[in-house]
Amino acid sequence: MDYKDIAEKIYSLVGEKNNIAVFTHCMTRLRLKLNDYDKADIDAIKKIKGVMGTNLNEDELQIILGPGRADNVYGEFATIMENTDSGHGESTVSKETTHKPVIGDGKELHAQIRAKNATPLKLMTKRIASIFIPMIPGFIACGLLTGILGISFKINPELTSWPIIQLLTVMSNAIFFGLNILVGHNAAKEFGGSPTMGAILAIVLCHPNLANINLMGTNLVPGRGGIIAVLMVAILGALLEKYLKKVIPEMFSLFLTPLLVLLIGGLAAIFLLQPIGQVIAEFIGSAATAAIQHGGMFTGFVLGGIWLPLVMLGVHQTMTPIHAQLLSEYGVTILLPILAMAGAGQIGASLAVYVKTKNKFLKKTILSALPVGIMGVGEPLIYGVTLPLGKPFIGACIGGAFGGAVQAAFMVGASAMGISGLPLAATTNNIPVYLVGLVVAYIAGFIATLVIGFDDPEEEAE
Repeated sequence: MDYKDIAEKIYSLVGEKNNIAVFTHCMTRLRLKLNDYDKADIDAIKKIKGVMGTNLNEDELQIILGPGRADNVYGEFATIMENTDSGHGESTVSKETTHKPVIGDGKELHAQIRAKNATPLKLMTKRIASIFIPMIPGFIACGLLTGILGISFKINPELTSWPIIQLLTVMSNAIFFGLNILVGHNAAKEFGGSPTMGAILAIVLCHPNLANINLMGTNLVPGRGGIIAVLMVAILGALLEKYLKKVIPEMFSLFLTPLLVLLIGGLAAIFLLQPIGQVIAEFIGSAATAAIQHGGMFTGFVLGGIWLPLVMLGVHQTMTPIHAQLLSEYGVTILLPILAMAGAGQIGASLAVYVKTKNKFLKKTILSALPVGIMGVGEPLIYGVTLPLGKPFIGACIGGAFGGAVQAAFMVGASAMGISGLPLAATTNNIPVYLVGLVVAYIAGFIATLVIGFDDPEEEAE
């Protein structure tokens, strides 16, 4: 696949350099912030071979490319941006006006979603989630290794005495030993402070020598408050640092600013933020556990069923720090397997659409998106199939609900976050039940979509 060609076409169709304010990427998407979104030809971007779909999320145009491809296209896009003078760059791609068949009015739908999500609270939750996104590869690597070792130990318990296996066990737990420091570093960076100071404040909270200190008759506890306390102190440190740089004379700022951030932030962390963080962290853990223990299948049914609409509303960002806290406290998150069933429902719903539709372009779209959907990347199916068609999206929600009920009934937990679908199975503490839930979600989404039906779009001429 010609990644340079894809990048050049996208560059041309979004209005070129003068219209691009910020460009970045994640594992599956090229993410662009534009000065004028009306200059972007969304329909023509969807037409580019290699583009799986688009999404307007808050103030960001997301071009869905899929794992691997997103990284390669971003590299070529960055090269184009670097080598083009603002206002003088010319693209080698002409802007075409013809359109391939479009399923539903996706452009208007995405605009509505963007408007709903652009609230201060949701923008804040997105910033919090951005702290953890760079850490997802670490969670995936350690979670998968933990799952593989767990399976190996069940097959042969004697493996635990092997030095090489013990070394691999250390590797599988590595993310948790540095989690607070990573969170502190990323949080300070996200909120405009010094990443190093954020990391140092996090180290203060988890330093082992805290256990040797008794203040006012109370022994200090290393790591008290978990990542919630770290988040608060790192954000406080970043905001304090920005303020101090404004009020302290420049010639003294280099010395006084970091010193005051450490002293004020560190003391505030120990005396105030750690106790508050502990209350919040314990509430999150006990609330999640109690909801699933007492609610059982019903809780799983509700969570699995409403997850896709929550993603559309942008509320899903709030779950990232919750998953991280559960992983830090218990070693697994019991919420992720339930929520992952929403993607499985998409698979079943899309298969039903494939069976019933006579639209060749729609069939082609589904076939190209199913493999990555099974592997847990659901955006191409959501934005290319079920959401534009409407009713299949409801069928997908129903599939997710039934799959979530299975996961909650057996309290399946996962030792990773950031992955979904079939790959998540290896990180769960009950692989057979997780796979059963996955199949249940496929089947329920398929049947629900067949029963609900949908308006089959007519084939448009090329």
